[in-house]
Amino acid sequence: MRIFDAHRLLGSVPGDHVPSVDVAGMLAELDRLGIDGAAVTPSHGLYGDPAHEHAAGAGHERLTTVPVILPAVPGAGWPDEPGVVVESAPAMVRACPVRHRFALTGPVALRWWHELAAAGIPLALDAHETGLDRVGSVVAAVPRLRVLVLSPGYRCLRELAELLDVHPGVYAETGTLAAAGAVEWLARRCGAHRLVFGTGAPVWDDAGPRFQLEHLRLPDADVELIAAGSFAALSRGESS
Repeated sequence: MRIFDAHRLLGSVPGDHVPSVDVAGMLAELDRLGIDGAAVTPSHGLYGDPAHEHAAGAGHERLTTVPVILPAVPGAGWPDEPGVVVESAPAMVRACPVRHRFALTGPVALRWWHELAAAGIPLALDAHETGLDRVGSVVAAVPRLRVLVLSPGYRCLRELAELLDVHPGVYAETGTLAAAGAVEWLARRCGAHRLVFGTGAPVWDDAGPRFQLEHLRLPDADVELIAAGSFAALSRGESS
């Protein structure tokens, strides 16, 4: 079974409690856990300026770079126009409306989301930073936009299930759904094709989600979707 981690950070994280991760260290950790590949977000783009290190990890066949974008008027964000993102055709992009201080459903951002949706490029939003209510607002405004909700957490299962029920373009990462039976419940309710394996490492634990994946009480075909198939379909622009 192929396993792909859809949520990892590459680089240094502010503070002393999380070690810096380079490409060699990440590959060693993937090998240790039996993970074939990963989508990686450059940490400097996440915690600092999105224009920096947007190509981190590029060139290694096992790592897929997820650039952090900041949709804003030209000169106030990165890149200047959504067409630059569309031309580069990333598997997915990530945005941080709270951390980078922009309106997720403002007029400028909405124009970006419409262009990304038309190009089939999905958007990753962190549940803790953005909030599921804001995720619901953006997909309601741009129904064709596909959004991967990162690190939703088991305490928001009811809200997450409602979001998945109403908006078919929303997908959820499984790494922080640590409650017993949480992933199985969502898979049976919303479909395993809407669930994506990810860990959020090194900020979040990666061994726990990897162990959970190995012991899901679901049909093999569903586990294979969660392990890699759902993200592959999401990044190719295939509909649910």
